[in-house]
Amino acid sequence: MSEHAANITEVGTASKASAQPSANKQHLILTGDRPTGPLHLGHFVGSLRNRVTYQDQYKQYIMIADAQALTDNMDDPAKVHNNVIEVALDYLAVGIDPSKSTIFIQSQIPELTELTFYYMNLVTISRLERNPTIKQEIILRNFERDIPAGFFTYPVSQAADITAFKATLVPVGDDQIPMIEQTNEIVRRFNRLAKKDILVECEALVPEIGRLPGIDGKAKMSKSLGNAINLGATEAEIKQAVRNVYTDPQHLKVEDPGHLEGNVAFTYLDAFDPDKEALQAMKDHYVRGGLGDSKVKARLEGVLQDMLRPIRERRQEYEKDRGHVLQLLKEGTYRAREIAAKTNDEVKAAIGLKHF
Repeated sequence: MSEHAANITEVGTASKASAQPSANKQHLILTGDRPTGPLHLGHFVGSLRNRVTYQDQYKQYIMIADAQALTDNMDDPAKVHNNVIEVALDYLAVGIDPSKSTIFIQSQIPELTELTFYYMNLVTISRLERNPTIKQEIILRNFERDIPAGFFTYPVSQAADITAFKATLVPVGDDQIPMIEQTNEIVRRFNRLAKKDILVECEALVPEIGRLPGIDGKAKMSKSLGNAINLGATEAEIKQAVRNVYTDPQHLKVEDPGHLEGNVAFTYLDAFDPDKEALQAMKDHYVRGGLGDSKVKARLEGVLQDMLRPIRERRQEYEKDRGHVLQLLKEGTYRAREIAAKTNDEVKAAIGLKHF
């Protein structure tokens, strides 16, 4: 085995932080979303509401990953371009404050692309092929061997994003931990090459509530699957979506005992219902029988309407002045680029690319 291969396969498991680590101003978070459509409840429970909390505890950078979105949307770049502002509107609507969190557009920071190019030399094709997250995503997208090179090297691009800001915490789901492992491999390999610690290792920050299932009971809520409830959904859209929420297929009569496992209505109530005591009483009633699905769905609709109404209203206010939203993105991107450029200069100097 070559020295190159040996160096990049020596890793163990990436360290993992809880969803609510102790407040520490020294920590820096990098997070973000691919702008391929409006954000939905899955994004809210998995990341957005945590970001609102984190922005008061840590320095936080939030990336609208339009360049990454092109790795499997190059045939429709307009979809990505048009959704940049839509994602920003959702951020602002849920309470992300651009004076506390730096929101930026990935494609407007060319240093991220440059770092990706350098890091490519620290990773082998065989290592990328072994990344479990990439393997799974390739299957989900039916790429087989027709894999866009940009998509295949996504872990390297993500490493560039994380290390450019020297992030120490990266909020991800359990399925994304291999990406953090690969980032830390690149960090260690580069620092050995540089003979000093220029890049910083990071931890995966896994939320307490993981991936939210779709309303149809499928494992993942997704825009493409049509089983999502968008954050900007109207009252009528919420009502219709809740009506279609998957419950217990064996709960045919009101008097029948119901099951909670795999019951999407209760999964959503667990995630969003603020009255845990009343919810537990409803669960107990459902399990012993005598409670119809319509009552459960009525409670769920009320919870979602109350939660999404102020988000929708704030979104509508911000939408009245898209120029202002774009200006906020410009300002955040300018600040982010200053940080990324500094890291890029350090990397170039370490590998002898600062000629003048």
